[in-house]
Amino acid sequence: MKKTALRSAGLAGAVAVGLALTACSSGGGATADGPAEIDFWGWAPGYADAVAAYNASQDDVKVNYEEVSPGAKGGYEKMLNAVTAGNAPCLGQVGYETLTSFAAQGALEDVSDIAADDEGDFSAATWAAMSVGDAVYGVPVDQGPMALFYNTEVFDALGIAVPTTWDEYKAAAQQIHAADPSKYISATYLNYDYAGFDWQAQAPWFGVDGDSWNVSIDSPEGGEVASYWQGMVDEGLLSPAPMWDQSWYTGLGDGSIATHVGAVWIAGILKGSAPDGAGKWAVAPMPQWNAGDEITGNVGGSGTAVLKGCDNPEAAWDFAHFMSTDADTYSALVESAGLYPAATDLLTLPVLSEGDDYFGGQNIYEVFAESSEHVADGWVWGPNMPETVGFLDDGLSGAWAGTGTIADALATTQQKTVDALEAQGLSVSE
Repeated sequence: MKKTALRSAGLAGAVAVGLALTACSSGGGATADGPAEIDFWGWAPGYADAVAAYNASQDDVKVNYEEVSPGAKGGYEKMLNAVTAGNAPCLGQVGYETLTSFAAQGALEDVSDIAADDEGDFSAATWAAMSVGDAVYGVPVDQGPMALFYNTEVFDALGIAVPTTWDEYKAAAQQIHAADPSKYISATYLNYDYAGFDWQAQAPWFGVDGDSWNVSIDSPEGGEVASYWQGMVDEGLLSPAPMWDQSWYTGLGDGSIATHVGAVWIAGILKGSAPDGAGKWAVAPMPQWNAGDEITGNVGGSGTAVLKGCDNPEAAWDFAHFMSTDADTYSALVESAGLYPAATDLLTLPVLSEGDDYFGGQNIYEVFAESSEHVADGWVWGPNMPETVGFLDDGLSGAWAGTGTIADALATTQQKTVDALEAQGLSVSE
């Protein structure tokens, strides 16, 4: 590969400073006659190849990649322990929903000064996901804009038009279930998948006001979303198959679950776990609360975060930006990991312009590119999301089963989250 100059004009000087740092620095050692070295921990398929591509593109910085267990399965704990011990890598893969937890624990470096010129390279939602208040903690990598996955065979057999509003979606649910009581328009949703509906409705769960966390999980706007889905439950219009259960995959494959409203990466789930649905599925824009609106939510995505103690943040940022914006490198990530770019210029990558046989030859990424442009602003993840979604899932599971309500689940989650944050010594307002 042809060697290229580093993107940032000021990076060479910053690296020169890094060369004088001691070998025990948390960013990785360097020698006077060799490149500065930074370490990067992650787990996504293709990340090792992205590191190799960057290292081949220039001579001033060498990135050392270590694959760790996926975040919640041990990777996050390892990163946090390393930060505490003072020997963390410069960079770590961190999911958007977890970034605020890292920030609340003081485990991240604010690189807003370095990042300022690059904000326009990314969608507003993903940039906000790597930020808390005015602080920026890393580079967005991918995103999960939402759309409607639907079984064309089911809809065509009943002559149902693809719903464009949530009212039309409910009418379609009634028609499908009336025609065959063993069929449902959708199964139920938990944690971050449910959050996507509140995100679309511009009902954020958290906000930052100075040094205080605002918690609004049971907001009036969120209550309207809860009321809608409660109505679906009360009429028996949702499949009892839990999301991610084998019965869910079976339903998606045999047509007894006719839609899923979710993120772009659901395409890979369908192809890998519901092969019997091949050729029967398509993608359409997410239903809207008001006809004519174009507002969507987001589920999933991660960034490359700069961990506390990194001695070469400029070099770390240069690599992280490269991995998220270099067309050839990211095309390989699309193919190996099914990632969907956070960088707006990459939404027209050739790899994203091909038809997909599973979806009847449709180029589904055209729908998601449009969705990406309309993800609602203002969503902030809280400082301890694993705990918050644990409270939520307890309540939602009962609501879907008919032993509680979604409104009660949100109210209980609100109170338990506030109590837990205050117990941690955080300032909280409601």
